[in-house]
Amino acid sequence: QVQLVESGGGLVQAGSSLRLSCAASGRTYVMGWFRQAPGKEREFVAAISRGGASTSYANSVKGRFTISRDNAKDTVYLQMNSLKPEDTAVYYCAATTDIFLRTLPTNYDYWGQGTQVTVSS
Repeated sequence: QVQLVESGGGLVQAGSSLRLSCAASGRTYVMGWFRQAPGKEREFVAAISRGGASTSYANSVKGRFTISRDNAKDTVYLQMNSLKPEDTAVYYCAATTDIFLRTLPTNYDYWGQGTQVTVSS
């Protein structure tokens, strides 16, 4: 069983930066970040392979967000720069024992409780 705990959310102004962290207990392979805004479906943000060499991003965050991981600390990070009001959502960390970078929520087996990110204009 894998447990995931996110942290780092908050209220910031447009153009600011935030770094989200996800601490994992248990063995994980691909890790991902998703987000869900009110009234919208949960959407893929980024994913990273077990070793960290491969990453994948949604087009809406490419060039602004960076996913990374520190396996010694069992932690995955999402560095978010140049934040926009449309980035406002609850951000979820997810994990899967799969070895491929998946973008659908149904491909992930474990989920954190979520952390709120609010970007004001």
